[in-house]
Amino acid sequence: MKLWGRYFLCGFVILLLSGCHRPTEQGQQYKDGHITQDLQLVNTPDAQGRPVNAKDFATQVNFISESSPRLYNNNRETFDAIKNWILSGGDTRYLNEFGLLAYQMEGQDNYGNVKFTGYYTPILQARHIKRGKFKYPLYRMPPKSRFGLPNRAAIYRGALNKKFIVGYSNSLMDNFMMEVQGSGYVDFGDGQPLTFFGYGGKNGHPYRSIGKVLIDRGEVPSQNMSMKTIRQWGERNSETAVRELLEQNPSFVFFKSEPYTFVRGASAVPLVAKASVASDRSLIPPGTALLAEIPVLDNMGKFTGQYRMRLMVALDVGGAIKGHHFDIYHGVGDNAGEMAGFYNHYGRVWVLKKASSGFLVANQ
Repeated sequence: MKLWGRYFLCGFVILLLSGCHRPTEQGQQYKDGHITQDLQLVNTPDAQGRPVNAKDFATQVNFISESSPRLYNNNRETFDAIKNWILSGGDTRYLNEFGLLAYQMEGQDNYGNVKFTGYYTPILQARHIKRGKFKYPLYRMPPKSRFGLPNRAAIYRGALNKKFIVGYSNSLMDNFMMEVQGSGYVDFGDGQPLTFFGYGGKNGHPYRSIGKVLIDRGEVPSQNMSMKTIRQWGERNSETAVRELLEQNPSFVFFKSEPYTFVRGASAVPLVAKASVASDRSLIPPGTALLAEIPVLDNMGKFTGQYRMRLMVALDVGGAIKGHHFDIYHGVGDNAGEMAGFYNHYGRVWVLKKASSGFLVANQ
């Protein structure tokens, strides 16, 4: 299962839209007029171009069919209709010819601005035993007691029994970032396949965003906040300062190790980069197919003024992913992490649904 905690980092470092303001550096369309409901049926999506990731979307749907037959069967009519639409060219003007209805999301300002953030799967370097620079423990979930589990600061001081340690990394910040992402691959440096560290639970203490701490202290401007910025701050500061900052967040995440496996979201389905998202399941249930117009960023994370359409499926969840907000899965490794960390932008989204299958939303 994907870690809910990581979303609180994104949630605190992102500046929310207020009123009808639409930030130009973060993506802005929006001549669609005022939208008066969460999901508004439109005749044709007001979008240019065709989806650029049809192959990845097909792969994602195939993973759903193999890993979660029930989820696949619940959405099969829609998936089949989208497949036929794509094979015909993927022109949004012809969705209705394939029995597909398009519901535009009203966005966070009722003008269609839907928020996009990003997440990824890191790769950590670690060893099975403590030695040299590999001295920062990774823990599996201890049994809960009536007194609860210790907070982060106490855990860093060694409050947990060493029998719960599943490895030692060479970076306390890397450990924390893997907590934020909810899972990761670990390279133990023994020539064996990577080990997948999935979410194993947390200590039950409240989450506090270290990004917000840095902003409140005046150490990082709010407009520059990202996971990359936090890493750069850590590289500039001492081990003691990094630990002190991380201890401001009392919540702590534990992992369970597995042999090398696909990254899976809360729906237990392997995730395909940029073809899967985390959503608020009370609004967008698992298995929902989405047509998204996403801002294109350059290698420095700046909005280029262009958009690309992608087909994606809601397969994951997160504690800070609420309402008209999606977290886009970007894949594995540092490059994916850098691009995921840049996303704090706005685009448009249409929920696609086969007309005959109906469409139920929890709050409608």
